[in-house]
Amino acid sequence: MTKAANTAEKAENPPEIPADIQAMSFEAALKALDEIVARLESGRVELEESINLYGRGALLKRHCEAKLRAAEEKIEKIVVAGDGSIASQPFRGE
Repeated sequence: MTKAANTAEKAENPPEIPADIQAMSFEAALKALDEIVARLESGRVELEESINLYGRGALLKRHCEAKLRAAEEKIEKIVVAGDGSIASQPFRGE
């Protein structure tokens, strides 16, 4: 398999999010992601550990994005129509 084909396959089939990350709240996952970014930015991490941290960071990012999408699906936006009536619409992350 060529490198390009391998990259395309990984993009189509991203790794499953591990159970320990799935169990995290949005806030806990975001904090863990912030800690990984700080470690990577420090420049004091060896290459192999950097690669592992980057991979875990990508999974944490996906988990946070999924949590945000789920929250957006539950939120309704309250709108006031021109005639003064009040209604709600699904939130679309505007």
